[in-house]
Amino acid sequence: MTLRVMQGILIPFLGTAIGAACVFFMHGEINRQIQRGLTGFAAGVMVAASIWSLIIPAIEQSAHMGRFSFVPAAVGFWIGVLFILLLDKIIPHLHMNSEEAEGSKSRLKKNSMLVLAVVLHNLPEGMAVGVVFAGVMSGNTAISMAGAMAFAIGIAIQNFPEGAIISMPLASSGEKPLKAFWHGVLSGVVEPIGAVITILAAEIVVPVLPYLLSFAAGAMIYVVVEELIPEMSQGEHSDMGTLMFSVGFTIMLILDVALG
Repeated sequence: MTLRVMQGILIPFLGTAIGAACVFFMHGEINRQIQRGLTGFAAGVMVAASIWSLIIPAIEQSAHMGRFSFVPAAVGFWIGVLFILLLDKIIPHLHMNSEEAEGSKSRLKKNSMLVLAVVLHNLPEGMAVGVVFAGVMSGNTAISMAGAMAFAIGIAIQNFPEGAIISMPLASSGEKPLKAFWHGVLSGVVEPIGAVITILAAEIVVPVLPYLLSFAAGAMIYVVVEELIPEMSQGEHSDMGTLMFSVGFTIMLILDVALG
């Protein structure tokens, strides 16, 4: 694994850590409207990344299958959806602004389950970054190093508000800022771990790369629809989440095309 690839898979984690560090400079809970906007922005980035950086390359890499070139993308997508669905049912977690925990029954504290919810969210992002860089390492012309870096930067941009969204409410609930910061950082550790595991898996079985690309897309889309869209729409009606979704989608699209 080259130094450039290692740097690439750490970029999203850095975004989470910098966002979590906001707890040292900002006080109180994040305004509900701002939280909606940040959540919508993250959703927009993830949807655009899933389409432009994962599903389309998966189809392009399967062009030799002719009219059946959609098969790896469709199969991988559904495996990704079902994989996160399984984790969603097994891992105890609590979504932001929710009082009812999901997953298996647990005696974990509320703060721990909030962190686990973000970990569940970040896992498919880490896998997505890993599979994109795996495509670069395999020499696949459909994915360039610049495109992979653009993807990593896009994920890092949307990870910044996520780090703040997890650390600042924890500090407001009574945790010391340093502990809240480390909780935010911990929620992002799963991303580089997931990326490395995915890269190793892709190196062992290169022909499954299109399936892995769409697998990551399915996992990310599941998180967007199951978690982010409901969160950005909770409470009284507001267009903030939808507008920021569009902003995030546009920025990721620009990054992918301009830098890819």
